[in-house]
Amino acid sequence: IEKICLVIFYLEHMKEFQNTKKNIRTKLSGIKFIKKCKKFMIKQLAAKDIKSYLMVEPDSVLLDVRTNKEWETIGKPEGEKIGLKTYFLSIQFGNERIFNENFVQEFKNLAISQDKNVLIICRSGPRSQFAAELLDKENYTCINISDGFEGNQKNVGWKKCGLPC
Repeated sequence: IEKICLVIFYLEHMKEFQNTKKNIRTKLSGIKFIKKCKKFMIKQLAAKDIKSYLMVEPDSVLLDVRTNKEWETIGKPEGEKIGLKTYFLSIQFGNERIFNENFVQEFKNLAISQDKNVLIICRSGPRSQFAAELLDKENYTCINISDGFEGNQKNVGWKKCGLPC
């Protein structure tokens, strides 16, 4: 009976040990995955939080990637009024929204230091996210204004939260 109890005790603890090992491996691989993803993740910032962000990170610039038509009809952010040097460079052209194949080179031609944080804005977030991903690959620190100039389902955007236009 003692031997049977010992075997049962051993088997139960081995099973628990195996489950623990499996859980630890799963958690470790999850951590590795998260670390890999973080390298490719772009920081998101709602327009309403820009002023407080600039208090902590004043060495930043703003890049508006919307089209000329959007700038003319909807307006432009006046980042300089809150201490944010502002650049305008379209990532797409025309009504067909054709991708600007020279976007990265044109951005580099602006001679913005890689020491600056580049806050990128579009109408509602997706184009600026794409631009941020492109520039991130060129070793710029990019922050996507997640609700853009006009807002999205989550936030009201630059224009409606009282930032200068």
